[in-house]
Amino acid sequence: MSLSFKGIIPALVTPFKGGEVDEEAFRRHVDFVIREGVHAVLPCGTTGESPTLSHAEHQRVIKIAVSEARGRVPVLAGTGSNSTREAVEMSVQAKKDGADGLLLVAPYYNKPSQEGLYRHFQEIALAAALPVILYNIPGRCGVEILPETTSRLSQLPNIVGVKEATGDLNKMIRTIELCGPDFLVTSGDDSLTLPLLAVGGGGVISVAANLVPRSMVEFWDKWEKGDLSGARTLFFKLLPLFKALFLETNPVCVKYALHLSGRMERDMRLPMLPPSVAVAHRLEELVDEWGTKA
Repeated sequence: MSLSFKGIIPALVTPFKGGEVDEEAFRRHVDFVIREGVHAVLPCGTTGESPTLSHAEHQRVIKIAVSEARGRVPVLAGTGSNSTREAVEMSVQAKKDGADGLLLVAPYYNKPSQEGLYRHFQEIALAAALPVILYNIPGRCGVEILPETTSRLSQLPNIVGVKEATGDLNKMIRTIELCGPDFLVTSGDDSLTLPLLAVGGGGVISVAANLVPRSMVEFWDKWEKGDLSGARTLFFKLLPLFKALFLETNPVCVKYALHLSGRMERDMRLPMLPPSVAVAHRLEELVDEWGTKA
């Protein structure tokens, strides 16, 4: 498998201004995280408010990410849908637009069977012919990709990994056990990155890396160099930030923190709203503490 999606990958926030995608702010943000050393970028994940992007905006955001990355790091495009046909169309288009891989979330709301999940991902992977990372987040989708199904999917040549956001380390361990060392299991939760690495995980698709990409890369570098003590120390220093960024539904907190840092407007699209006064105050404290202001 390709190892190009190991490491620290920010799930990119999509800036809005006046109700529209703020393309200039997005370009600056992509360039910022790449210059800080991240290993790939992910446009159009849930952190990028993909559910409220039109199809045209979705395609545009991916194209901007590819253009701004300029080959410096791979672009992993979020192209999942609860419609297999729609996901195929978006995935094929992302390949045409220069994406290096695809992140495919489990079909949400319609709750397919495990066989339905298998056939859904199989069809997209065959049609798009790019490396695929599955995205397992039952709390948002209402359906879980079981480790046994992930193992079946891992036998397909271009399904190379899974982003695990179940919050269940035992199931992540089972996935690693069934799929073997060449299949990438990456964390979907910043706060579970260290324990997942300890059992064979390959990094994190990160919310926090939007705000503190360099610190996240430093954590990864310490781990890769075998400096477990240093990685652990930095992980626990980052832990209050990880927790604060999920005090309200993601990406409410990280977008507000980026606004406080001067990197983009705080604008969100309904039904998402800026954070409550109490949460905003906590984020202000952390932005000051981490010195993230542009």
